[in-house]
Amino acid sequence: MTTNVGGVPDQPQSEHETDQVSQNQKKEQGAKRKRMKERSEVWEHFDKEDLPSGMQAICKYCGMSYKCGAKKNGTSVLWAHISRCRKYPFNIPKDSKQSLLSFKSAKEPSGGTSGLTYHKFDAGSIRKALSFMVIVDELPFKFVEGIGFRHFCGVIEPRFNVPSRITVAKDCFETYLTEKRKLKNVLKRCNSRVSLTTDTWTSIQQINYMCLTVHFIDNNWKLHKRILNFCPISSHKGDDIGKEIEKCLLDWGLENVMCITVDNASLNDTTIGYMRRKINGWKTGVLKGRFLHMRCVAHIVNLVVSDGLKTVNESVQRVRHAVRFIKQSRARLQRFKKCVLDEKINTKKGLCLDVPTRWNSTYLMLNAAIELQDAFERYSWEDPHYVVDLNERDGKGSPDSDDWNNVRRLSEFLQAFYDLTLHVSGSLYVSLNLFFHELVSVAVLMKDLVSSDDVDMCLMACRMKEKYEKYWGDPEKINLLIFIAVVLDPRYKLDYVEWMITEIYDPIVSSKLVDNVKVALNALYEEYRVSSGNDVNREEVSSSKDGKTPLSPKHKKIEVLKSKYKKHKCERDGDAKIELDKYLEEDTAEDIDEFDILSWWKFNCSRFPTVGRIARDVLAVPVSTVAYESAFSTGGRVLDQFRSSLTPRVVEGLVCAQNWLRASPFPSIEECLEEVELLEEDLNNMAVGDADIDEVLEIID
Repeated sequence: MTTNVGGVPDQPQSEHETDQVSQNQKKEQGAKRKRMKERSEVWEHFDKEDLPSGMQAICKYCGMSYKCGAKKNGTSVLWAHISRCRKYPFNIPKDSKQSLLSFKSAKEPSGGTSGLTYHKFDAGSIRKALSFMVIVDELPFKFVEGIGFRHFCGVIEPRFNVPSRITVAKDCFETYLTEKRKLKNVLKRCNSRVSLTTDTWTSIQQINYMCLTVHFIDNNWKLHKRILNFCPISSHKGDDIGKEIEKCLLDWGLENVMCITVDNASLNDTTIGYMRRKINGWKTGVLKGRFLHMRCVAHIVNLVVSDGLKTVNESVQRVRHAVRFIKQSRARLQRFKKCVLDEKINTKKGLCLDVPTRWNSTYLMLNAAIELQDAFERYSWEDPHYVVDLNERDGKGSPDSDDWNNVRRLSEFLQAFYDLTLHVSGSLYVSLNLFFHELVSVAVLMKDLVSSDDVDMCLMACRMKEKYEKYWGDPEKINLLIFIAVVLDPRYKLDYVEWMITEIYDPIVSSKLVDNVKVALNALYEEYRVSSGNDVNREEVSSSKDGKTPLSPKHKKIEVLKSKYKKHKCERDGDAKIELDKYLEEDTAEDIDEFDILSWWKFNCSRFPTVGRIARDVLAVPVSTVAYESAFSTGGRVLDQFRSSLTPRVVEGLVCAQNWLRASPFPSIEECLEEVELLEEDLNNMAVGDADIDEVLEIID
């Protein structure tokens, strides 16, 4: 029995009351343990101290204290402090310029090794990098909302909040606008003419797009290729396509067009006619647009070879059936590979079947089968069904030694066209001066086969020669830039062109063609010589805008008088073409494989300024509208499923931005302060109107 404060003894507790107290104590202990388990992670950064003013939470890094005893004191204040605590080692303030050391990757493009570098957290830079990845790798916008990608970003950089696909779409479009402004600035500063190529694409929804690409050589004598527009077209009429090209050129501020390369469709004749009238109206055409129309060489080669292969002999069919028989079964293919090993054939080529729309697949099929000829013969001994099946299928049987000889001659013949297409379809090097050499080799080869004793090869060569002369046999229809480009190649010049023309054409055609080349070359030089004075004045004005000290009115007049005097002196001496004559009469350069024609002109354009300007414009002309990956196909190009689901405006932004970001960067250009301020103003205001944002938002499924 116990005694209370007043001395009155307490009544003894019953057994039931004692059990109830013990249960309450257990509940309190369990709740305490539960609270300990559910304790916020913020307490890893704070210590609790019982001070006279009450329970306080003390920061482990800076010593800042906060009340935490009462129920109203939550952890939000503590989390807010950690996010801005300057002594917290993993927290860099937004306004801080502090950087962190890190290891750079060993996989550098320049071949460098790993080493220390520095970086600082910048959400804006990360968003730009994210839009770069989406554009260049052709990723769908919803990729950024994937669970795996968000988890990856959380591990790499927890402070970065992954944006939604709507924000990423806006960032991608902003990247397109920024890169477009940069390209406009480069084209504005370029003193050369540009050449264009057009191509058509089709989406899954059967929306037709026109791809307009510009080719030019910059002031540093580097060749560039950039997509200008990827826009839908409502009609395939020539005038409508011409109007769309005109609209694109006006948008980019391009008027000095040297040549437009198109495929052989008849509507393109109308398109070129429309553009010739417009360019002449702008008074920027060369010889009134005489060289404006360049037919796509890859397209013509496809027509020539496809027409000739219509008369494919039985030897090719036997080889095709033999390849098809082996590839129809995995067991047969494994047995054939064993035959290749047993015959000790050292080749990495495998069996492949040809397809109707790609003539090069026939060449590749025959080329691979020829190297595996011994394996085919061995397989015929090991598989009795091989010969029986081929005989029962079409009665032609398996290929014999005569068949292999026939396909070997055909393969060698097709290789000339195959190499020609590969050489002229490159976009990273000058191709116009290379085409003439390939044209000569093909013409000589067809000339020999026409007089061959092989009836099948002779028939095929005759059909191909007929199609060949339709495009490259008429001196009045062929674009003479094909020959002028070789004249501008210091390894060959005019004498080489004249001699080769007489070798591949009959005397009447060759004489006419040589005269046309000489007349066109002299007329081209004369036009560039006359316009050189105006171009010098324009370059002086341009140089003053590039940050150089502008000329005073007095000095401007002196420079104009100097240019007039130089022109007067040339006219008085009556030797206006002395520069062209000096170039043609000078010894040719050494013909080596590593010869760089643009580098040669870069270092010699000061000696031949007018001829150098001609070379700079002519050598930028492409002879093919498609890259080598698509050069052998007669089918159209189709957009993938993701891009087909987007609006045309967004498709154009993604296609153009991807081409610009993947291309080699331009040489650094000093921008004046005014242009930098304009660029920053555009980025701050973002030139995406409400209508454009609505289009961007339509990408959501």
